[in-house]
Amino acid sequence: MGSDIKIPYIETPLVKSANLSRIAGCNVYLKLENLQPSGSFKSRGIGHFMVEQLKALRAQPGGASSAAAAHFYSSSGGNAGLACVHAALTLGCQATVVVPLSTSDFMIGKLRQAGATDVVQMGASWQEADDYLTGTLMAAARAAGEAPVYVPPFDAQAIWDGNAGITREVLRQVGAAVSHYPVTAAAAAADGLLAADTTPNIDAIVCSVGGGGLFSGIMQGVEELGLGHRTRVVAVETEGADSLHQAVQKKEPVTLPAITSLATSLGARRVCRQAFEYGLRDNVSTAVLSDAEAVRACRRFADEEHYVVELACGVCPALIYNGRLKDHIPGFNENSTVVVVVCGGSNMSYEIMEKYMAGLQ
Repeated sequence: MGSDIKIPYIETPLVKSANLSRIAGCNVYLKLENLQPSGSFKSRGIGHFMVEQLKALRAQPGGASSAAAAHFYSSSGGNAGLACVHAALTLGCQATVVVPLSTSDFMIGKLRQAGATDVVQMGASWQEADDYLTGTLMAAARAAGEAPVYVPPFDAQAIWDGNAGITREVLRQVGAAVSHYPVTAAAAAADGLLAADTTPNIDAIVCSVGGGGLFSGIMQGVEELGLGHRTRVVAVETEGADSLHQAVQKKEPVTLPAITSLATSLGARRVCRQAFEYGLRDNVSTAVLSDAEAVRACRRFADEEHYVVELACGVCPALIYNGRLKDHIPGFNENSTVVVVVCGGSNMSYEIMEKYMAGLQ
């Protein structure tokens, strides 16, 4: 594409959590995707997708002018749209987002503040918002001579390719990370082997699942790096948004009748086909937690780790806080190394968190 193209996402740190390591009884590292430009991992997959779309535009006859005038269109209740807007501005393009009527004023405000060309509310669900985006807005843009570019929230190979970078970074970073934190004797011995280019074992990667874009990317990275025989991926959802877990249990794709969880960012009634197929792999384990556990985890994570994340992200440390992590990792012991993907999310504030906590009383 040329060296003038910016990359709308960053390499994020991998840090050890003393609190979570103590609670879990092993070595727990946090992959801080909440530090991405948009505040969530969505910057990585969607940013990569958008760069690939610009490459394709530039490769066409007269493509330079088409790429320069690219207008991205996203249907999203929040984080995917926010990632699209941040990436579009970084790439010097426009972005329009359609959100369902259920999207909070808080999130709509974030989209506008980020620099969206327009934010439109339409439809009771994401599907209705997406239908309006593709069938009405983008059709009108084409009729006006524009070349609108559709940005899916999770179901696209380029999105998974972008998210696979998380696994690649983790594998590269974990060896250096053990040099900076107190570790068990066995882990220290493994650290001593690093001079011989031996990479410490990653026993598990824990991530949350909505539509499956993050999970599919992490699994793709695990496969590409040949980690499938030793690294387990624990896919976590909330009750009422557990479309992957139910599909894995039934061994066939499942469409939930409705999303009843408060963790609306996990609110895909059906995961993408790729996520379902990965979910059936031997090195995958699914876990379902309650909204209450996610709420309490968000509060505790903010208190102890000093990061404010939304419920869709808090459900991952919740698996450690409730003592269930070890149930998902064969051979779990004090030397196990676990990476929790802190996927972030912008639909949270201290005020929103306190309302959630009050609802638990």
